[in-house]
Parts: sequence; C-alpha cells; structure tokens
Amino acid sequence: MPVAATHNAPFVPFFRPSIGPEEETAVISVLRSGWLTTGEVTQRFESEFAAVAGVRHALAVNSATAGLHLALESLGVGPEDAVITTPYTFAATAEVIRYVGADPLFVDIETHSMNIDPQAVEHALKRCRAEKRKVSAILPVHVAGLPCDMRALADISRRYQVPIVEDAAHAFPVRTESGFVGAIGDAGVYSFYATKTITTGEGGMLVTDREDIAARARIMRLHGIDRDVWNRYTSRDASWRYDVVAPGFKYNLTDIAAAIGRAQLAKAEDFLTCRRRIAGRYLEALAGLDFLQLPAPASSHAWHLFIVHVVPGKLSIDRDAFAEELMRRGIGISVHFIPLHLMSYYRSRYDLRPENFPRALESFRTCISLPLWPSLSDQDVERVISAVKETGFAHRA
Repeated sequence: MPVAATHNAPFVPFFRPSIGPEEETAVISVLRSGWLTTGEVTQRFESEFAAVAGVRHALAVNSATAGLHLALESLGVGPEDAVITTPYTFAATAEVIRYVGADPLFVDIETHSMNIDPQAVEHALKRCRAEKRKVSAILPVHVAGLPCDMRALADISRRYQVPIVEDAAHAFPVRTESGFVGAIGDAGVYSFYATKTITTGEGGMLVTDREDIAARARIMRLHGIDRDVWNRYTSRDASWRYDVVAPGFKYNLTDIAAAIGRAQLAKAEDFLTCRRRIAGRYLEALAGLDFLQLPAPASSHAWHLFIVHVVPGKLSIDRDAFAEELMRRGIGISVHFIPLHLMSYYRSRYDLRPENFPRALESFRTCISLPLWPSLSDQDVERVISAVKETGFAHRA
C-alpha cells in the first residue's frame, strides 16, 4: 500500500486511465443495443486496429495473457518444447509457455534497454541445437514501450527457422524501421489492461499476417467452436448448429469492452504525444543528476513506463528506501520488474539462482518507475521532479 503523503498536496497516483465522454457514450450505445458480448462492435474494433497496425488479422481477446497463449498454441508449441524469453517481464510472459506444456528458456537482457539480448538468444539457440533440444518460439518483450532490436531478432528467426511472438503489451502505437512494433514477428500481442497505453479495462489484441495462426486462434478463443456467437445468433440460417473442432478456451472480448477500445484507439496518437511530452520533461529536468540513470531518448518509444535507476554508491540509501521516500512525499511509484527467475516457482522448477541473469538482477535492484499517463498535469509532473531531486539531494553518500 502507498505510504501516506507528508505534504498537503494530493497524492500523485502512479497511473490513472484517461477516460472521457467518448468512452461513456460508446458504452451506453452498446448497453442500449441489446447485444453485450462479442459482436459487431468487436468486429469493428478488430478491423480498425488491423488498419492501424498494418496487419491482415487482428483478434480481440479478454487479456494479453490470452493472446499470448493463443499465439503459442496456434504455432503448435507443446510439451518438451522450449520458448526463449526474458526473465525481465511480468508473470504472464512465461506462464503462457507453461500453459502449453513447454518450458521457458530465459536469457539475459541488454543493460541499456532492459530488453532481451539478441546475442544471448542466438547463444541459447546454438546450445539447444547442439543438445538436440527443440526451440519452438522466441518471445521478446518490448519493456516499458521501447522496441527490442527486432532487426537482429528477425535475422536470428530466419536463420534458425524459429518463429517470433512479440509481447507488445507496453508498445502501442509505435513504428521502427523494421515495421509497426508488435506486427513484425509471426504474431504479436498488445495489452489493454487499465494501465496500458490504450485500455478496455481488461483486454488485448492478437495480430498476425499468417492465415494459419489467425484461423486457429479465431476458433480456439471461443471453446473451439467453428462459428462465432454473433454469427450463430444473428444469422437467418440454423443458428443452433455448430461444431466443436478442438477443446478451446474462453478468451473473447465483449462489445462493451470493445466500445471503450474503439474510443481509445481513436485517441492513441494523442495519448502518445502526451506521453512523449511528459517523458521529455522528465528527461530534461532530471538530466545531470549523478544519482540517477535515465532511460535513453528514443523516437520510437511508446513511453508506457518511465523507468529510472538509482546509481549504486551515489546515495546513502538504497532503491527501496528511495522509493519509500518518494511515496512519503506523495508520489506514487512502482518497480518493473521483479525478474521471474527470482520467483519461487521458476527458481525451484528450473534450479535458477539470482546470479544466472546478472543484468536483469541489477536492473531490478536499482529501478523505479515514475508516474506517467496522458492526463498527468504539468503541476504534478513538476511535483514528481521536485520529489526526486529533493530525495536524492537529501541522501547523498
């Protein structure tokens, strides 16, 4: 729980969704339509999203976790397979690998980006090839909204014939020289969780240009049934007839959520402009502080998170105490991420030690995420900046 502020000013939350009258009107329209679950509004959301991302297929799902699971299942990833990914991510990235019975093969991150290290990916592939172990996918995460080195990863994917599923939960809507982030690999998944760059409360989107992935995921997201519910209940044909072609899942997105998503999608570029402006102010105001390492400026950054690192040895307090002091000053913060190889399940199942991934470990021990959301006021941005400076100056080593 956040520590109570010691100042009279209101607490600056770590995040607050930017919801306006457009979202309210869209939801009311669905409520009055007589159709609440997956239907015409969801289909429109998918079409509009596909156009923005420049992909053939966009499938709305009830979470990014569901989308990642569907992507791996659609690629045929299964028991005894390995999927290369990063330990520096949220639980969902690795747990979906376990859902299909495969094993996550963690590799370390790049220090400067906190993203998966392509050299480490290739080293793991070479090792698995020598051991005759099957690697069925590479699952990179665009941490904080900064794109991974997709050019290097795509080259590795081609040479080793291993597909890529992008965890683009943080990375909408940005483009690099390699393409639209999340739509570069064989499949990509975005999150619409409450804190993400656009939101439906809970939800996600699976995108792909591959017909086979789209066809399989479309069936598996709703019980393995060969006809969607909108078609079955609105067709003049025998709507009660359908077939179950596989034991699927319950991963569909409702029209209520999709209505919010359509309104948010229309604002996505404006949201990105606001995020970039706030990140730019942080970068400008916090530059030159020897006790902080700032994220590198990047034109293709989605700025879902603004992560700073407390430089070891520069302060008399550690990261934990620094974070607690910020909260006492009325600033909501978070930590992204506690690496998965420190979690008891992965640690015990795969006999992992903290030092196995030293760069991920060091990043975790020093990182703090500052408030960043589109409607964060200039006044609150300045409060965050002042609190960071005051805390650092008060605790110099």
